[in-house]
Amino acid sequence: MKKLTLFGVAALAASVLALAGCSSGAPVDDGNVHVVASTDVYGQIAAQIGGDTVSVKSLISSPSQDPHEFEPSASDQLAVNRAGLILQNGAGYDAFMTGLIKASGTKAPVLTAAIYNSAWPGGDPAHAPDGFNEHVWYDPATMTTFATATAEELENLVPNASAAIKKRLATFIAETGTLSAELRDIATKHSGEDVFATEPVPVYMTEAAGLVDVTPTAFSEAVEAGSDVPPATLLSARDILRSGRVKVVVVNAQAGGAETTTVIDEAKRLGIPVMSVTETLPRGLTYSDWMQRNVLALAKALS
Repeated sequence: MKKLTLFGVAALAASVLALAGCSSGAPVDDGNVHVVASTDVYGQIAAQIGGDTVSVKSLISSPSQDPHEFEPSASDQLAVNRAGLILQNGAGYDAFMTGLIKASGTKAPVLTAAIYNSAWPGGDPAHAPDGFNEHVWYDPATMTTFATATAEELENLVPNASAAIKKRLATFIAETGTLSAELRDIATKHSGEDVFATEPVPVYMTEAAGLVDVTPTAFSEAVEAGSDVPPATLLSARDILRSGRVKVVVVNAQAGGAETTTVIDEAKRLGIPVMSVTETLPRGLTYSDWMQRNVLALAKALS
């Protein structure tokens, strides 16, 4: 993932000083909390829970944008400077947020989704510990806990909206509970079956469905980093697909390369279903709608 250089942070900070006159926005403006989220996944959750008590800016909001290639602008820095609440993924996924937050000098609360995952080992939330899968939004349980923390912060900022926030949170929790139940249903039928995920993006979901990720680590790490897959690893991936045990191949529609295409072509030749996932919200969908679509697609591919 690209990170802002010290020069880049300084340039952004200078732009903000020129635009904002060094001022920092109030946490609440006329009862409205300005929420800045690193991606629209977290922005949509905040909008759903906050309702008319929030205005949300998601720095990454295009389905065609690869989050690993994102470079924030001066207007993004200005938004962070004025934020009343900041939401990020953490664990190295949206590392650009560290520079934006530091340059802004903001006093706004910052919620980091990764630390709400049950596998989080502790430490600096901005960095990914070895072996930790940072794509935590594919875990409904993590998003339930994260959403609860978001609601608590919003209630602190806008106490008179507490009852409405609690009601919307309850709706969100019911939705994620349904997702978890549907994944358990898949696990009842398919636990122990093999899945090949070209990147670790969907692995929390496939694990909750009882599936075993048999992708060579060197393959998924290379694809995620945008580097070449070693030839021996590519041959190993081909052999795994030809074993007859892989029930579905899952690919990231927002990233990939020649090796991913090779896997897709081989899977199709072998009659293995190929399922696509994304890292950002498809337009017009809520988080729960999006995950519901993914769960249904996974169930269909396995049937």
